[in-house]
Amino acid sequence: MTSARRVGFFGPVGTFTHEAVGTLPGPLEAVPFTTITDVLDAVASGDVDCGVVPIENAIEGTVSATIDALLFDHDLLIEREIVIPIRLHVMARPGVDLVDVREVWSYSHALAQCRKFMSTLPGVPVVNVGSTADAARAVAASDQPVAALASRVAAATYGLSILVEDVEDADDNETRFVVIGKDRVPPPTGHDRTTIVCFQDADRPGSLYGILGRFAARDLNLTKLESRPTKRGLGDYCFVIELDGHVADDVIADCLADLQAHLTRVKFLGSYPVTGDDAVSRRDEVGAARVAAREWIDQIRNKISD
Repeated sequence: MTSARRVGFFGPVGTFTHEAVGTLPGPLEAVPFTTITDVLDAVASGDVDCGVVPIENAIEGTVSATIDALLFDHDLLIEREIVIPIRLHVMARPGVDLVDVREVWSYSHALAQCRKFMSTLPGVPVVNVGSTADAARAVAASDQPVAALASRVAAATYGLSILVEDVEDADDNETRFVVIGKDRVPPPTGHDRTTIVCFQDADRPGSLYGILGRFAARDLNLTKLESRPTKRGLGDYCFVIELDGHVADDVIADCLADLQAHLTRVKFLGSYPVTGDDAVSRRDEVGAARVAAREWIDQIRNKISD
């Protein structure tokens, strides 16, 4: 009998990260942790087999706690991504009405995703807590007329009544979660993404152009480019780069080797399956263009006389 895989997640029970864990194939044992750092520490120490943490939100952008820990604190690898639609609701203990609410509690990213709605509650302060589920759990335990911004699952888990549904600023709000492991790179699926970090040895004119030129010369599609402070001094930055494809692809392996050898120090964060169909269609288009270009060159070369 196969033993259950221990999966750490940014908890407690009822967070959106917990929902993301529920999409993974079993058998598994979901283990909640208080912070994102705690999850990644547990993966690094071997206390869990892998961890699930948020890395990017469609409204608020990169989750700094996750990306900075992967960049500077641990040598871990992304094994998979999971995209979850984010629907946030105002909830309170049964019997508490919206007009009675004195404070709204939630995770900082969730509060930032609901600025428009919160502006309709003038004079009602917001309180940052560790997670959306922490907010729901604390509201359920409070004897004060307070509310939480959290998921429908959290409302059901902690026995709260939903006062207002879908208060997020954007209808297509989504969060991307990643499964983090210690030393495993999953095999290519044809629908993959590679994430790296480029650290510059020196800040010199054209250095970023030189990095990006390596990808452009190979028709590699970048899906994300973000600068992050290295924490070594003001103005000292590294670059987080995501691109379509897998390190098992010769063209990507060649590009990374070229970068490492000539331009920058590269930290490999993983090649992993991605969600959605866009990457497949983009790669098909690039592949077709390469084939057509090669056929064009062959036609010209066939005209060379002996």
